[in-house]
Amino acid sequence: MCDKIKIAGIVEESIVDGPGIRFVIFTQGCPHKCIGCHNPQTHDFSLGRYEDIDKLVDMIDSNPLLSGITLSGGEPFMQPLQLVSLIDKIKNKNLDVITYTGYTYEKLMQSKNKDILELLKRTDILIDGEFVLELKDENLEFRGSSNQRAIDVKKSMNKGCIIEYNFS
Repeated sequence: MCDKIKIAGIVEESIVDGPGIRFVIFTQGCPHKCIGCHNPQTHDFSLGRYEDIDKLVDMIDSNPLLSGITLSGGEPFMQPLQLVSLIDKIKNKNLDVITYTGYTYEKLMQSKNKDILELLKRTDILIDGEFVLELKDENLEFRGSSNQRAIDVKKSMNKGCIIEYNFS
């Protein structure tokens, strides 16, 4: 099913899931099941629906106001091959990609799964780490708890160390 993504839903125009106007895809299925998660309905792998990647691409293409796409969840890295396919189909649109994950950047970089690494390479900004209710901070930009980092993936990969992204 590489031509379809299992999703919980989409938001065609969001200003709360990253800078600018964003097309947000909420993937279905999450192994982390963080207590206090903002999207607990996305945890169960048996729920959600399959959406055609080309249909999502057409929706993204139809909106000239978009700054980028945001991959959220659920856990996007549970469907890396499908998301790589989607990103590759929109790469000429000059849209940035933000990916939210419960995994840390370090854990993803250690993965032996080439599709996970390819999704990471195609991500511009990674919001990493599980949501921790005790560390919830509503003053953080585009993050839920203070343990989560906004990482500039391309700079981090080039430098070999984590470079955090500054939204300001």
